[in-house]
Amino acid sequence: MTAVAVTGGSESTGADDNSRAAKAHTLALDGKDAKKRELPRTQTQLFSLVGVSWEDSADDFEGTAQIRTRSADDGTWTDWRDLDFDIRAPESEEGDASGVRGASEPLWVGPSDAVEARVAAGGKETAVPQALRLDMIDPGGTDTGRGQGKENGTSKPSAEPKKTDTAAPSPSSTGGGTAPSTAPEPTGASSEPTEAPATDQPVSPTAPAPSEEPIEEPQEPTAEPSAPAPSQEPTARPSAPTEDPTAPTPPVTEEPQEPTAEPSASAPSQEPTAEPSAAPTGEPTTQPSTQPDPAESTGPTAPAAPSIVSRADWGADESLVADPPSYLDKVDAVFVHHTAGTNSYDCTESPAIIRAILTYHVKTNGWNDIGYNFFVDKCGTVFEGRAGGVDKPVRGAHTYGFNGYSSGVSLLGDYENGGTPTPAAKQAIADIAAWKLGLHGVDPEAEVTLTAAGDTGVYKTGEKATLNTVSGHRDGFATLCPGATLYSALPEIRRTAGASVYAH
Repeated sequence: MTAVAVTGGSESTGADDNSRAAKAHTLALDGKDAKKRELPRTQTQLFSLVGVSWEDSADDFEGTAQIRTRSADDGTWTDWRDLDFDIRAPESEEGDASGVRGASEPLWVGPSDAVEARVAAGGKETAVPQALRLDMIDPGGTDTGRGQGKENGTSKPSAEPKKTDTAAPSPSSTGGGTAPSTAPEPTGASSEPTEAPATDQPVSPTAPAPSEEPIEEPQEPTAEPSAPAPSQEPTARPSAPTEDPTAPTPPVTEEPQEPTAEPSASAPSQEPTAEPSAAPTGEPTTQPSTQPDPAESTGPTAPAAPSIVSRADWGADESLVADPPSYLDKVDAVFVHHTAGTNSYDCTESPAIIRAILTYHVKTNGWNDIGYNFFVDKCGTVFEGRAGGVDKPVRGAHTYGFNGYSSGVSLLGDYENGGTPTPAAKQAIADIAAWKLGLHGVDPEAEVTLTAAGDTGVYKTGEKATLNTVSGHRDGFATLCPGATLYSALPEIRRTAGASVYAH
């Protein structure tokens, strides 16, 4: 067996100078038996994601590949796990480029330092593919990687179709970017700490007072006098002398005049002179309560885009991406995928998982960039995928035969073998799909007819396919992706997308 180490480059990792670059390590699976290859337990350099690949991407391997890994933390070995072979090089120049390899889907295994593998030809196969090897990815580390739904690393829709668009994590597009996840902590123990930052402020109706003054305040002032008050200072002046006797509550209604500033500061509201200074401080906040109080409960103004963690913020190594992105004329559909692998990841690991997939897609598959346009984790955080602009029709590599019409959203985790998508994840998928399709005037609850650009196992090249505008990978390609439970949730996701605040 041969060991080869490949790094993704030392420049522009998307993080600071203290970051550790992602690395790809390979072990050649040599052997004399043409029908199978085995790798005994072998100590390796640190890795967290693994797959197998071979020389000819046109060779659709029919067979089985299983791996076991040893935890770098406690030294225990996992059970045997199957690798999936549902990945195809894109039907474009990118897929025809030299260096493109056939490969299994990557499998996230967490920090590991040893591996055992067995690959066997099956079906019509008489031999394992040529130049078969094991690919192991260390995602590296970065201080900027943000998971847990933090919206301070949001990707701002950019006017420039450059893959560097991700370097502008302006929060302008978060606007009420809390919407992507209506249920921030649907998952079990591992996700709970991560859900808190999942930007799911809207979910906190149970504890409005402490954190969300702007949202809850408007509900308290049932007396409408507070609505006109924000722009002027009249209420503070007249209310003190006359209204005290009539109702003890008016002093309280006085407070809503400046809910956006700080409710506690309303005590000194007796002094009209202090009010003018308080008013301006409240104005800069995102609260347009000057006119419609009722509208505030739904959201003063529909947010421009969901909160999206940019490539820079999850630590993408931009030196891996050699060529500029390609663009579609229009996004007609969104295909939903899952990454497979584990569901027991902590949401703080989401950036590392995505960095590992980027390295695998480039260094193992030989593609120009990560295949999916967006990722969502179980905490409902949305991440930018392929570079080129989250608001641009970037051509991805996710659904063979239909990449020329669509955007791909992949949910981290395995939803075929027992995993269940969380409410936060389903909401986030619905929101990003509604927004992305809405940019092109497409209804997320409609159907569309597309022409297959390749033989997908479901459609022949040139065949017309009538699909939902939000479809599962298996609708267009012969695969189990996005898994049984996520696929069965798609009707609900479509309805949610149609009602999303991000639907245009």
